[in-house]
Parts: sequence; C-alpha cells; structure tokens
Amino acid sequence: MKRKKISSLKGELHIPGDKSISHRSVMFGSIAEGTTVIKNFLPGADCLSTIDCFKKMGVEIKQENSDVTVYGKGLDHLTEPKELLDVGNSGTTIRLMLGILAGRPFHSITAGDESIAKRPMKRVTDPLRKMGAKIDGRSGGEYTPLAVRGGHLTGIDFQSPIASAQIKSAILLAGIQANGTTTVTEPHKSRDHTERMLSMFGVKLEEDKTSVSIVGGQTLKGTDVFVPGDISSAAFFLAAASLVPNSEVVLKNVGLNPTRTGILDALRKMGAHLKIDRKDHGSAEPYGDLTVKNTTLKATEISGDLIPRLIDEIPIIALLATQAEGTTVIKDAAELKVKETNRIDTVASELTKLGARIEPTEDGMKIHGKTPLLGGVSVSSHHDHRIGMMLGIAALICEKPIDISHPEAVKVSYPTFFDHIDKLAEKA
Repeated sequence: MKRKKISSLKGELHIPGDKSISHRSVMFGSIAEGTTVIKNFLPGADCLSTIDCFKKMGVEIKQENSDVTVYGKGLDHLTEPKELLDVGNSGTTIRLMLGILAGRPFHSITAGDESIAKRPMKRVTDPLRKMGAKIDGRSGGEYTPLAVRGGHLTGIDFQSPIASAQIKSAILLAGIQANGTTTVTEPHKSRDHTERMLSMFGVKLEEDKTSVSIVGGQTLKGTDVFVPGDISSAAFFLAAASLVPNSEVVLKNVGLNPTRTGILDALRKMGAHLKIDRKDHGSAEPYGDLTVKNTTLKATEISGDLIPRLIDEIPIIALLATQAEGTTVIKDAAELKVKETNRIDTVASELTKLGARIEPTEDGMKIHGKTPLLGGVSVSSHHDHRIGMMLGIAALICEKPIDISHPEAVKVSYPTFFDHIDKLAEKA
C-alpha cells in the first residue's frame, strides 16, 4: 500500500470501540445469567475471534456491526467445544479465556495464528495450575496449542512479577469459580477494565493500590455495556494531528480510564496542544472528546509506572519522538518484546528505514530528534496492527511516499484506519 505526505488534517472522528472492553463485554456476558446488550462494540478481527470461541461453547450471540447481544445462561451452561477454540491473533482472547476454561469441568483445546504460537503463556498457565487446573501445551504449557481440563479450583494469593491486565484478569476469572478467596498483587497497577466490568455485572471485589481480591462462587448478571472509543487507537490520530502542520482534529467519545491514559500524560510531557472534554456521567468507564492541534514537541523520558498505562502506544510515541527536540528515552518496557512482534526491534528497524535515529536497548529505546523522515522506501507492518498504524502515520510526514506491506494487519483493532486518515485529509 502506497501512502504519502499530506499538508494538514482537519475534522472529527468517532474512534472505534475499545478492544479491551469489547473482549470483556462478550466474555462476561457469555458467563452471566441474563441478556447483555453491547453498544459500540469493536468489530475487529480480534474481538470477532472472542465471539466465535464462545459460540463454540454454546452461547447464543447476535452481532450486527457494532451492536452485539449476548444471551447468557451462566457459567454452568458453557458446553464442551467440539472444535478447536481458534483465537486468531488475539492474546487477550486466549489468556482471559484460559481463566474461564480453568474452572469448567470439560476438555478444550485453544490455539491461534503464527504470532500467538510464539507468545508466552506460562505467565497465565502456571498460576492457573496452582489453582488446580490441568493445562498442557508445548514447552510445558509455554506455547500453544493448549489443552485444558478444568474444574475444582482453589483460590490463591498470587504475586505477579509484572503488571499485566491479562494475567490479573485470567486469575480473577478463575477465582470466581474457585473455593475461597483469590488475590492478585502487581508491582504497578495495570489497566482495570476487568475490575470495573465485573462490578457492572454484579460481582463484589476488594481493591487496594496494587491488589485486587475476589471471593469464589459469585454469579454474574447480564447488563448493558457502552464501549467508549479505544484510546490506543485514538493515540495514532493524537500523534498525527500533533505532527502534521496546520492540523486540528477532534476525537469523539474516547475512553479516559486512568489506567489507560498514559499516552495523554506522555503527550503533555512532550508539550502537545491537547484539550479534554469529559462527557461521562457516572458511567463505569469514563470517556470524553479529545481535541489536538499541531505544535512543536520536546523530548522526554517514558519509564516506571507510566509504562503499563501506555504499553500499546509506544510504537506511536517513538514516531512522535523522532520529531521532538532532543533525545527521548523509553525504558522499563521489556514487555514490548513479547507483543505481536518484538516491538523494540521492529519499531527501531522500520523507523530507521525512514531516516530516524533510534538505538534499541534491552528494555526500550533511545530516539534522537528532531530528524527528518525521508521515506521513498518499502516498510512492513510485520503483521502487527500497531506497527502498521504507526507506519501509516509516519507516511504523512515523510518527504517521499512509502510502500507499506501487510497493511491489512490494522483490521485487528481498527478496520477503518486508512479510511479515517483519508477522511481527515480531504477536509483539510
């Protein structure tokens, strides 16, 4: 796909629904008693994989674009799947679903694409085994395919070595089905969509600064869910409007969950021109409109407890840093190595092709700015949606057009991404 430089971006966008919340709304609706109605669901490939998996376990789910209705009958009505539970490219689907499968008294096998086959699973399967689940897989349960025979779980007190919403969520979903109390403690607080949504579905939790506890045997009750726009998707247009001259863009109804707004903190540190208009009125997930204008950026450091709040946005932050005055340092982000790609190496290599000066490190990177991006080359998403979108934004400021291979990767989380770029460029 050929993409080229543009003069400005103008207008407003309705960002597609949050991927993390879309996944959870289908999962929790599927194990709840009663009907769950989901509005602004993200119909991306990852979330459709979640729907497919729960349909294979006997749940009736009707989907029409961004409207989804889940006819839940409770955990005990999930049935043993006759087919492989194929999660496609979705790490969220497989890791959270393992927590549900761990407590179900039947056999299931789950796997995904080539990317999923390389992603570590013992971080989830080990604590689930400690709770009593029987899980087998390649390299002792490190890699897919994974076979699960669940049931008869006992609550645990788990000290997670990393801040990970996927690990925390999987253990809490197993904890609902376990005898006793299950507690997860993290080094930093990870995104809390699971805790917020479990409360929406009637589950009681106890939360401390970095800990959350759940008592087993509770029942989820179906409810209505509005999914705000995905701030991880919005981040690419926040960056685009910051970088492209004479730009002003309004992003409507974007999620403002404080465990996810690290990108807004990073933009402020870099001097971005950003306005936030909160619109939620007591909803479980806060949201609002974001207005961003082009401005001069400065280098900063991204590290520590900010990292879990913007881990998915680091590729686009790296692009922003190439156009900031000074050297930006990103560290404490070794988790980037086990995403859809090794995002440390992939971001560095692809942006270097465009003319950026980036030094990858063991846990992040150093980006030297301000550096002109020349373009005129072929680059690749490496089948990683975040890399594909980052390159789509980079093309807007490259001196010469670039050719992006495997652009279809963006469909995982933002099927209309390139259309939205063109829409804003037309209005300029």
